[in-house]
Amino acid sequence: MPLKSLLKTDLVLAKQDIVSKKRILESIAEVAANRLHCDKEAIYEALLSREKLGSTGIGNGIAIPHCRLETANHTAVIAISLQSAIDFDAIDKKPIDLVFALIVPPQECDEHLSTLAEIAELAQSDDALNKLRSAETNDALFAALDSLL
Repeated sequence: MPLKSLLKTDLVLAKQDIVSKKRILESIAEVAANRLHCDKEAIYEALLSREKLGSTGIGNGIAIPHCRLETANHTAVIAISLQSAIDFDAIDKKPIDLVFALIVPPQECDEHLSTLAEIAELAQSDDALNKLRSAETNDALFAALDSLL
């Protein structure tokens, strides 16, 4: 499923004051639970389990925490920019300040690979990343993402 069609304004959060990897995963779980009508603890545990397999910090200041969730009825993408970069055990050992989280129901697992690839491609463009990082409000971040996809 194309990333553009998964973006929802209420799931795009700019300049969040989050200071740890654990708190990012908790915030994602909270936001996704409201949207997917799922238990936030189940989402958090699924994200944490995936992180234990290996960090989803892909480098260049980007993290893509993701998980499969049995109780999700559709895919959700949560986009977050941070006020300050934080350690996320990224592959390049650099802190992250942009997060794209995916919560995927089991029946949509194949489609989520193309969504992950789309995010990874976006992460290769310094111009795109600068545009996202300079967005100061939720609406500005949503507009920046929308224009890049």
